[in-house]
Parts: sequence; C-alpha cells; structure tokens
Amino acid sequence: MDDIANSPYFTDTHCHIHEESYAESEESYKRALTAGIHRMICIGTDCKSSREAIEFARNHEMVWPVVGIHPHEASKEGNKVNEIQTMAADSGSGVVGIGEIGLDYYYEHSPRNDQIALLEAQMEIARTYDLPISFHVREAFDDFWPIFDNFHGLRGVLHSFTDSLENLEKGLARDLYIGVNGIATFARDREVVYQAIPLSKILLETDAPFLTPRPLRGTMNEPALLTHVAKYIATLQSINLEELSQATEVGATHLFTLK
Repeated sequence: MDDIANSPYFTDTHCHIHEESYAESEESYKRALTAGIHRMICIGTDCKSSREAIEFARNHEMVWPVVGIHPHEASKEGNKVNEIQTMAADSGSGVVGIGEIGLDYYYEHSPRNDQIALLEAQMEIARTYDLPISFHVREAFDDFWPIFDNFHGLRGVLHSFTDSLENLEKGLARDLYIGVNGIATFARDREVVYQAIPLSKILLETDAPFLTPRPLRGTMNEPALLTHVAKYIATLQSINLEELSQATEVGATHLFTLK
C-alpha cells in the first residue's frame, strides 16, 4: 500500500475489527488512519459483537457501529431480535445501520426458514428506525429478491458482492449499493461484474480480518489494506484514485449518514 498510502481518503464500509477475539483492534485502527482510511464502519454479526461495535465506536472517533444478527446465527439468536431493536432505538448508541443480515444457502448453518424469519424481522427494524442495511446474500438471491421487494423504501448495500451480472442488475434496479472487497483482487472470473458496477454505486470494504486482498493473501486482513482494493478497482474502472475516492466517499456518507 505504500505507493498509495498518501492518496485521497477512503471509508472501510464493512469490517469486524471491533470484536473481542480480534487482538489487533487498536493497532489496526491506527494503521488505517495512517494509510488514509479515515472512517471505518464496524459491523455486528450477533448480539455480542453488535454491542462490541457500539462500544468500540464510542471510544474511537472515526468508527461507526452497525448492529445485526448474521444468517449463520439464525437458529441460535433468532429469538434475540428485540436486543437488536433496543440497540437501534437507543439514540445514544450511534448506530448507523442494521447488519450484517441476510440469507446464506452456501453453508446453511441455520435452516432456511429460520434465516428468512430473522431477515424479515431485522428488515422491519431497519424500516422502523429508517436505517440502511448491510445485506449478506450468498446463493440465495431467488428467495432474497421477493423478500426485499415486500419492504418498500429500504436502502442498503449488497455486502461482498460476488454474484452474477443478472443479480448485479437486479440490485442496481433496486437502488442498492454494491460492496467490493479483497475478493475482487483474486476472483478474476468476476472482473466483468466489477467493471459493470456504476462508480456511483460502489462501496469499498475489507470485511477485516477476513478476505485479505492480493498480494497479501494468507495474512490477516485489516482496514489499512483497503488501499489495495481501491487501487485494483480504480484500474478496472479505468479511473484514478481521486475519482474513486470522491465517488465512494459520497456513497458511504449518503448511505450511512456519516459525518
């Protein structure tokens, strides 16, 4: 990242560096700011990590929390949706979105009916409190689109998008943003998909500590490495980093109502 560390600023719109199990939280936060990643959105995956996201944001000026229960946890925490609602309703929590929520039929750690019920309950919370959503959808778009279409007026991002051009077009038709992370740097069979995303709908993310971009695969990911994703996407889109920064910063600010 040294060749672009001093380039225009970027926002990591999806990371998990706030979690207690991540030993590098403080160091990662500081390295991100040094690398030009001036804002980080910490995403919950269950009630515990959602509370951790709120606490981490309270103690770090350039961090914002998003709370939610991941579809993997549907059978374990589907009965805890009221806790997510309490966090979203608390004006002092600083919550700027609901997530990471959705459907995952690739691993299917929870039954599909449980995933669907949990997704709908959390989308209702997002609608009630007018919050954007970070959606996790893997091999489940056929079920996801009808559910999304039943909730009019919701806004959000398709986190870690790796699907088809057809589903990209369906997401864009619904005015959703598209989350792009380190996968783009090594999923070369998806280049045509990433090239097709309108610049105004791209949100950059790391999913740290997961999905480390090339050329550092095999090491732990962190927000500072978003610079590698930015450079790769700028090249694919045939633009410079300043243009990518301007567009993605507008998108992140608009979707999550950031400072």
